[in-house]
Amino acid sequence: MKKTSLFVAAMASFVFTSGAAMAEKLRIGTEGGMPPFNMLDQSGKATGFDVDISYALCEKMQAECDVVLVDWDGSIPALNAKKFDFLASSMSITEERKKAVGFTNPIYTNSLQFIAPKSEDFKTDTAALKGKVIGAQRATVSGDWLEENLGKTVEVRLYDTNENAYLDLSAGRIDAILADKLLNWDWLNSDMGKDYEFKGEPVFQSDKIGIAVRKNDTQLQERLNKALDEILADGTYEKINAKYFPFSIYE
Repeated sequence: MKKTSLFVAAMASFVFTSGAAMAEKLRIGTEGGMPPFNMLDQSGKATGFDVDISYALCEKMQAECDVVLVDWDGSIPALNAKKFDFLASSMSITEERKKAVGFTNPIYTNSLQFIAPKSEDFKTDTAALKGKVIGAQRATVSGDWLEENLGKTVEVRLYDTNENAYLDLSAGRIDAILADKLLNWDWLNSDMGKDYEFKGEPVFQSDKIGIAVRKNDTQLQERLNKALDEILADGTYEKINAKYFPFSIYE
């Protein structure tokens, strides 16, 4: 009986260990500099809405996932160079980007809006903006919109990160920032942003945000979409949303 018991225990241990060893491993790419969507905590660990959603999707796909930090400007080339398996960095789904990567269904919807000091009577019509210095993050929908629509009216100043744009706004080196409304909302609720506010109406109101995959990785794209449907249906998405926002950002 002892030999039989030991054999059964050994086999069970082998099956468990083999199963664990064969668990799929996926790498999540994210910037880590766009709170509350992706950021680093005090220990240097990646966290935020994008990261939490990604881990929830990984759980549904029964995959073990780790985060790889990547600079925003190089995120698509890094994805295509297989530095990680999918990119969860609050990237807008655009026709131009779809030439280089594939996207999941939208994970949330955003818009673009100006912020400036509360003390300033900052108007957002073209005539009032003439000569202003407006900041935005480089290689984003905000930066592209500014250059395409106001490039001849304002001085557009582009930054590697939104955090650097906020620092220049706080120091008075720029007049305003155009960025994702949800990103700005988080900063306005911080100590640094308490003296600033939204100005005017959103200028781009249907900014769909997705997770990027390599164009030929349609299987992973489909699995991520299925997992997204599942976390929307079972309340997981709603719980993550409520952790960062007091309102729904899905649509």
